[in-house]
Amino acid sequence: MVVPKYNEATNIEPFLAAVRACLDAGTAGGYEVIVVDDESPDGTGELATRISADWPNLRVVRRAGEGGVASAVVRDWQTARGDVLATINADFQYPPSILPEMLRKIDNADLVVATRYAAEGSVGRFPVHRQFLSACARHVGVLLAPRVFRGVSDPLSGCYMFRRRAIEDIELRPAGFKTLIEVLARGRVGNVVEHGYTMQARRSGRSHVRLRDWFEYLGQLGRIRSELQRRRS
Repeated sequence: MVVPKYNEATNIEPFLAAVRACLDAGTAGGYEVIVVDDESPDGTGELATRISADWPNLRVVRRAGEGGVASAVVRDWQTARGDVLATINADFQYPPSILPEMLRKIDNADLVVATRYAAEGSVGRFPVHRQFLSACARHVGVLLAPRVFRGVSDPLSGCYMFRRRAIEDIELRPAGFKTLIEVLARGRVGNVVEHGYTMQARRSGRSHVRLRDWFEYLGQLGRIRSELQRRRS
């Protein structure tokens, strides 16, 4: 499980403690957590490194001169050792308590996606302006890459897990902060199972989404659309 993070010093210790408790219960210790830090100036990387000293399942990767959630996640999937790959954001908007049930569901699936839009899911108290931006992003995705966006209720989810074979020997070309659409568009994904959850408010800090990320997202959709059209022809 790859956990990308930047300036999450106030969240990282309780978040990793919650992840550890859930994965210990769901896997009997047979897991690996990779925290990726892109030179956070608030000391997030140092805190994660300190935690790893007492947690053998935790590995901390500290990148220099690099940035971007998507590239961090994809790069560390390549170094991960497990047969099931996963990611979750470190801001508590995806509650770690959903992980054991998602692990149970992956036994009979190629991909399990945490979604706000399943029957048992909810956006919770997610700010209205963020709901609007998310809805706009989904609608644009449906227009530019309908095959990808219509197969999953929340293709922009930042919490999901899938089998390694889905992306073996496949080049992923992520940009910005959305990786699931890369897996859906380019991976070998058959059976998709969704897991509804109630989106939580960020416990502290602020969102790291930048205007540049939205432009990169549009460029990513454009590349996926062109690639899918070439396949059909």
